[in-house]
Amino acid sequence: MGDKKNLYSKEAIEKLKALAESADICMFVTNLDKRPMSARPMSTQEVDDEGNLWFLSKASSDKNEEIRDNDEVQLFYSNKTSAEFLSVYGRAVIMRDREKTKEIWTPMAKAWFTEGIDDPEVSIIQVIPEDTYYWDTKSNKFVSLVKIATAVVTGKTMDDGVQGKINVH
Repeated sequence: MGDKKNLYSKEAIEKLKALAESADICMFVTNLDKRPMSARPMSTQEVDDEGNLWFLSKASSDKNEEIRDNDEVQLFYSNKTSAEFLSVYGRAVIMRDREKTKEIWTPMAKAWFTEGIDDPEVSIIQVIPEDTYYWDTKSNKFVSLVKIATAVVTGKTMDDGVQGKINVH
């Protein structure tokens, strides 16, 4: 199953930041206590120096309503270019903060918030990680696929990936 390497503190935050920002889009899952859980793609606006993940969200969205009912969320990232994966379980906080909105705003956000930064629907979601796990290959995706194919033919395990917990707090 490859090597196992748990990461802590600064190294953990750097890994979380690198994986989340390179993948950018995650499946943002709410309603963890109900079936089916609600999931939708969300763009990560920022991973700060403490390992918190920041998102822009419509204040009236189902997602925000679900977070108000239960602040537990799960984020799933998949980096399609390098076979890196990240799972983040944490607590979500909804806020309105014009300065933070300006800090994480991108031109693409205007597609959802037509009035810009001052749109009354703009809210921010901060996700504070509590349990995070990553899977990372040492090789690029093409090399990994060749190794998998070789393993199928030879019957030998060719996994050279690294996986482990990320403890940011």
